[in-house]
Amino acid sequence: MAAETPKSARIYSIDILRGVVMIIMALDHVRDYFHINASTDSPTNLATTTPVLFFTRWITHFCAPTFVLLAGVSAYLAGQKKTKKELSRFLITRGVWLVLVEMLIISFAWTFNPLYNLIILQVIWAIGISMIILGIFARFSYHVILFTGLLIVFCHNLLDYPEAAQQGNLGFFWDLVHHAFFAHYQLFQHYGITIVYAFLPWTGIMMVGYGIGRLFAKGFSGIQRKKILFGAGAALVLVFLILRFINAYGDPSPWSVQNSPLYSILSFINVTKYPPSLDYIGVTIGISLMVLALLDNVSGKSLQFLVVFGRVPFFYYVLHLYLIHLSVMLIFLLEKLPAKDIGPMHTAFLFRPDYFGFSLWVVYVIWILLILLVYPLCKWYSGYKATHHAWWLSYL
Repeated sequence: MAAETPKSARIYSIDILRGVVMIIMALDHVRDYFHINASTDSPTNLATTTPVLFFTRWITHFCAPTFVLLAGVSAYLAGQKKTKKELSRFLITRGVWLVLVEMLIISFAWTFNPLYNLIILQVIWAIGISMIILGIFARFSYHVILFTGLLIVFCHNLLDYPEAAQQGNLGFFWDLVHHAFFAHYQLFQHYGITIVYAFLPWTGIMMVGYGIGRLFAKGFSGIQRKKILFGAGAALVLVFLILRFINAYGDPSPWSVQNSPLYSILSFINVTKYPPSLDYIGVTIGISLMVLALLDNVSGKSLQFLVVFGRVPFFYYVLHLYLIHLSVMLIFLLEKLPAKDIGPMHTAFLFRPDYFGFSLWVVYVIWILLILLVYPLCKWYSGYKATHHAWWLSYL
């Protein structure tokens, strides 16, 4: 977003927070490909994880919900320059574009399978579908959108009960909407689809973000905005704490006392991402809103490194995925690993056999090097977007 207007400080705060979550997101993706146990064990499995490995994964929980929330904020701000009809058309067409990108560009980045035997529906798909739905709702009033978003966020876990009664065997469309946790469906012979992100809770988050967008428009002072953002964030964190202590609603996976106080804490904060539970949304969005409030008066120049990533999130997302997977493939070829191991056993990532990988500290080194590598490319593209105004740039 451009920063020529008096509202630049507000836009900077959005870009900075988005830049932070984009950088943290890359850590999880580097871990997926380069950590020795990434293909065979979960970093949040309390029986096998370490605190450092757990938090390496847990900190990245903030990325997707914060990014989706800020996408909703950006949608509201984009609507300030458009009619309701124009905004609706823009969001729907951009949403369709993102769904196609997920299927054709992002799935290939993850798998490197030129035959497209597997399509993976992840965060870009969820954002795309959510934009289509928000585009439909954009013709309604602001209050209808905000209320619908809050209703989804706070009530979607009611669906956990009928899902549990059916033991998760609910079918393709239910998985698509709410239940999916890496649910796989074989569509044709040798061709399948894996649903990682069921879209309904993410749609609720985006609608809430749209509602928050009004705080960044004319009519709100910095003091008002910071007070509302921080108060709403603190309230969400309180909701998380209360519901988690009650251990009855808000997350399908209850916490339990472990063998040590530290691991009991890990169990307490080990909330469900697929689909994002109310507890998960409460702790992640709550803290993100408080951070957004604290960033309100921060100068973009002082944190330009973060602003660059925050202004070109789509470009960064595609670029970093391809660089990570290309790096893995290069190591595979340089190590002259056997061709039979190109196709892995427990993941869809070609050239990433189960026995491949490094210690966690190496993962962190690779992550830092990746960020330093993509920064100049993102800075160039950010500058290009700032000086060119072709219509297609709004889709990239």
